[in-house]
Amino acid sequence: MPGTNLTREEAQQRAKLLTVDSYEIDLDLSGAQEGGTYRSVTTVRFDVEETGAESFIDLVAPTVHEVTLNGDPLDPDDVFKDSRIALPGLLEGRNILRVVADCAYTNTGEGLHRFVDPVDQQAYLYTQFEVPDARRVFASFEQPDLKATFQFTVKAPTGWTVISNSPTPEPKDDTWVFEPTPRMSTYITALIVGPYHSVHSVYEKDGQSVPLGIYCRPSLAEYLDSDAIFEVTRQGFEWFQEKFDYAYPFKKYDQLFVPEFNAGAMENAGAVTIRDQYVFRSKVTDAAYEMRASTILHELAHMWFGDLVTMEWWNDLWLNESFATYAEAACQAYAPQSRWPHSWTTFANQMKTWAYRQDQLPSTHPIMAEIRDLDDVLVNFDGITYAKGASVLKQLVAYVGEDEFFRGVQAYFKRHAYGNTRLSDLLGALEETSGRDLKTWSQKWLETAGINILRPEIETDAAGVITSFVIRQEAPALPAGAKGEPTLRPHRIAVGLYDLDDDSGKLLRDERIELDVDGELTAVPQLVGKRRPAVVLLNDDDLSYAKVRLDEQSLAAVTQHLGDFEASLPRALSWASSWDMTRDAELATRDYLSLVLSGIGKESDIGVVQSLHRQVKLALDLYAAPAWRDTGLTRWTVAALEHLRAAEPGSDHQLAWARAFAATARTAEQLDLLEGLLSGSETIEGLAVDTELRWTFVQRLAATGRFDEAEITAEYERDKTAAGERHAATARAARPTEEAKAEAWASVVESDKLPNAVQEAVIGGFVQTDQRELLAPYTEKFFAAVKDVWDSRSHEMAQQIAVGLYPSVQVSQDTLDRTDAWLASAEPSAALRRLISESRSGVERALRAQAADAASEQE
Repeated sequence: MPGTNLTREEAQQRAKLLTVDSYEIDLDLSGAQEGGTYRSVTTVRFDVEETGAESFIDLVAPTVHEVTLNGDPLDPDDVFKDSRIALPGLLEGRNILRVVADCAYTNTGEGLHRFVDPVDQQAYLYTQFEVPDARRVFASFEQPDLKATFQFTVKAPTGWTVISNSPTPEPKDDTWVFEPTPRMSTYITALIVGPYHSVHSVYEKDGQSVPLGIYCRPSLAEYLDSDAIFEVTRQGFEWFQEKFDYAYPFKKYDQLFVPEFNAGAMENAGAVTIRDQYVFRSKVTDAAYEMRASTILHELAHMWFGDLVTMEWWNDLWLNESFATYAEAACQAYAPQSRWPHSWTTFANQMKTWAYRQDQLPSTHPIMAEIRDLDDVLVNFDGITYAKGASVLKQLVAYVGEDEFFRGVQAYFKRHAYGNTRLSDLLGALEETSGRDLKTWSQKWLETAGINILRPEIETDAAGVITSFVIRQEAPALPAGAKGEPTLRPHRIAVGLYDLDDDSGKLLRDERIELDVDGELTAVPQLVGKRRPAVVLLNDDDLSYAKVRLDEQSLAAVTQHLGDFEASLPRALSWASSWDMTRDAELATRDYLSLVLSGIGKESDIGVVQSLHRQVKLALDLYAAPAWRDTGLTRWTVAALEHLRAAEPGSDHQLAWARAFAATARTAEQLDLLEGLLSGSETIEGLAVDTELRWTFVQRLAATGRFDEAEITAEYERDKTAAGERHAATARAARPTEEAKAEAWASVVESDKLPNAVQEAVIGGFVQTDQRELLAPYTEKFFAAVKDVWDSRSHEMAQQIAVGLYPSVQVSQDTLDRTDAWLASAEPSAALRRLISESRSGVERALRAQAADAASEQE
């Protein structure tokens, strides 16, 4: 709809004109069990700067019954169009607007999402409003800088619970009347409604008492490890309040594990919603618990950075997300009694890898992105906004000093509490506390795109003593189609010197030097005259954001001894560097596989192991020369089974290797083993083939043609839950038959009836990298359908299809040509053009890597 896409200019004009005081929102959800629509009544009080001015308020609703402005009725047919209600030139200094509408429940994870649990047949509701979806539930001035107070009144079915931003009241006649919230933006208001199970506690310290709640569906209650969740939450409260020097700003803190959630979680003030896959039904590795803890801490950090102080417009979205991402890792690394003090290893291994990948796409953009409208921001929740921004904040902490950084943050919170800010507000506070001029730093780091490469250039004498040590900084050309120019940046980095210890056989750090790198060449005189070590590691401790290359001697030592680093972080940095070289076609896939197989058995960090599993499979599926791919997959699968059988019984490594083996099992003997593990005729000591692992095996057996509808249905009968429905949908779509593919395609592309989570599951099953020939006809079908899908579906549903069904596994020049022809003729919106261009870039990268892998065979 034309009016749906609010522009920055419109938002700026509205913000100059209006000051919003309060909303009173009355929702009748008593019919939620049946679905359909519900009555929404909004009363909003606001002031205007110019008497007689006109404006508009946002609303997405099937029907508007009444619009009353300052007591005067307006004809809904005249004023309600394209998701906006026009407010004609009748505005006075003080205004009261009342809107009565029928709004619709959704199954897309946007607005007020409705889900029916197949276990108890009860409906469960939750809201998801970021970026612009509060307007799906009540009439609102939908932009972050028009903050107001919100007072919700909700009528719900008998026996249900209603949770919102304010403390939960006692209901009267099934009606819940909440007290007004503090001033906040529309997108962080929330309602969660249904017969949810709950556990309660409290955070208490020095007279402060904050009620804590954890909620999930009753069908998941037996798996809810609330003590562990409360423990992480309390650690976050303790660390953040000390570092921010600002008490938690809301009256309670609830965490609600909700079904069919599109993101990881959402920072609604005092009522955080979290995907309920984080309530683990089966055994998971410690990496999954660490990821859940990261999510919990990320959202808690948002209570200050995002909720208390909010960006003025979405170009500063990175301030919210990058800060929360940095804060979650720092809290885990430094909080007393943290279970994951190695969190910077995880950050380097996952977040940095995501950032580097995103920053090499044609859509790369400055951290502080140019956001022209809502369409721009909807596709900007990416690896730059989260991961690169957080990496650069880590660099900023090293640049200004940790104490100075947090003193600046403390001043920022106190100065702007319950208000809106721009980047300059934060940088100004940091300049005051650090004494550093951050204008040039900001210009080079936050307002430019692209990655730098750091290389050591080392000269030694005959005795192995360093005679010259220089760090060369490169600024590669930006990807074709990207805006901007390559930029050399100031880096605060550490250089680590590592040698093999004769007694332990470990690579130990003998020395660490921290320095500023700026310009093309930076001499390091501190290292001249020292004996050349086995490994020289630039950006040790991962302080900066840059690709790092090893000199020839260090690369040889790392290739031989990568698994022998005593500390996990330099191992992760070396693994990341090797993966980056593989993606850049500097290291052949077959050589990357050899490197991983030589060192992964010594890798103790389970998160790194699981990342290597994913990366090896991706490399073999997309970056290996097609003629060698089967050889590589066979070698990897045989090795995975060997590691599975050799792993400590019951260990995280055993579970991870079971999943890795299942992902590529291919021979009759290997598939027989999966069937045997399912039936119990085969066992591996310590391996619990529980619900989730069973589905992993079933899906692979379905994808290879071993299992069909009968076996999938039988497995679903064992697990008649929402998760079971999703897993069964994936398995059905994965079957290697024309009929299965046609059925899956029709359910997603030709119909819009599937809920978001089921649609995602079907797409995940449909795309199988070893079914390229079967999927080939869908390239043409994709390009024929994707624009209509984008124009007719909600953003979340359309993006799943545009990204998930793009023919990424068809790595060929023909795919690039078809994509280019479509981009030239289809006239897609800027957001859709960006997504398709990103996917095209992946195919182009895979072609280069395949060529490099094929060439390595001939060397």
